[in-house]
Formats: sequence, C-alpha cells, structure tokens
Amino acid sequence: MNEFIDIFSGSDPTNVSTSVKLLLLLTVFSLAPSILVLMTSFTRIIIVLSFVRTSLATQQMPPNQVLIGIALFLTFFIMAPTFNEINDNALTPLFNEEISLDEAYEEASVPLKEFMAKHTRQKDLALFMNYAEMERPETIQDIPMTTLVPAFAISELKTAFQMGFMIFIPFLVIDMAVASVLMSMGMMMLPPVMISLPFKILLFILVDGWYLITHSILEGF
Repeated sequence: MNEFIDIFSGSDPTNVSTSVKLLLLLTVFSLAPSILVLMTSFTRIIIVLSFVRTSLATQQMPPNQVLIGIALFLTFFIMAPTFNEINDNALTPLFNEEISLDEAYEEASVPLKEFMAKHTRQKDLALFMNYAEMERPETIQDIPMTTLVPAFAISELKTAFQMGFMIFIPFLVIDMAVASVLMSMGMMMLPPVMISLPFKILLFILVDGWYLITHSILEGF
C-alpha cells in the first residue's frame, strides 16, 4: 500500500511517468462506456438487433444480455483495425515514452475520426458546425471531437432506424394477413399476434434471419 502511495507522492521522474500512465488508464476506463456507445458501431448494431426482436414480438427472446453480448463482439470485430491502429500509433509509443501524452491523444483521435467521418452524413455534421459557427474544415483531422461525435451519433441512429424499418415490413405483412384471415372467420376476439408469432419465427428461420441481419450490419461498415 505504501509503495502505491509513493508512486503518486514521489518526485522521481519515473514515479511521475507511472502516475501519468495510471491516471490515463483510469480516465480511459471511466470514459470507456461513452466511447463504446457513441464512437463505435455499437449503437447501430444494438438498435438493429432490438428491432429484430421487436418485429418478431418474442418479448424477451433473445434476452437483453444476449443481444448486448452479440453487439459487443460484433463491435470489437468491426472496430479491430481502428483499435489496432490506435494501439500501434498511440498507446505503445506512449508507454514506451517515445511520445508525449498530447501527441498520443492526437494520434489516437485520427483513426477514430476517420471511422466516424466515413459513416457521418454531411447534413448532420453541417448542423453542429453551423451551430458552433465553425469554418469548413480542410481535412478530417481539423474536425473537433465535440462536433464529430454528436453528428456521428445521430447519423448512426438514422441508419439504424432505416434498417429497422426494412426489417419490420415482412413481419408486418404476416400480421396483417393473419388479422384479415381471423376477421373473415369471425374470430375477432383471438389476438392475431398469438397466431402470427409461429409463422414469423418460421419465416425468420427459413430465410436464415440472423445470418442476413449480421451480413447487412457488416456490409454497412
């Protein structure tokens, strides 16, 4: 315990460097949920998977834990090239004391900015830049994070809802067909959802729905 306290209280350059690294690590851990949700592909993936479950009307199947787990691993798979670039250009040189903390931040922000800018609509980015009265940036690196992150977030929300709408259409057709059949048979008191649920699950299985959804998500990035 005393050795841990000495790291922060000592004036030796080595201790100061270790203190900065620990502070940086704690800061990254505290911001990790926000970074994962708003600066990666996680938002689009989890919303699309939630739309799939809602359109199937299977209530809590798959459970939230399963959907979040799938979304996390798909996010790590999609973001692997970006994370590797951050590790090679920023974290490793910083821990080897080859670059400063400010330089590490600049190097780490470049891959994230390139990823987010690639999937951000110009209209959404212009919204925040016009509100902040900013000049048109010449390169992606000139766009501040405070502007790019919210623009990327609302772009991802729109894309996810567009995909969710397309997912809903075939299941909505099944619900309408079942409701029409029940009404024509005079069985208006029987909930159509109870009858259409097995047909929707059967359709989802026959078309290999999870493969198609995952393929669409990966193709989107």
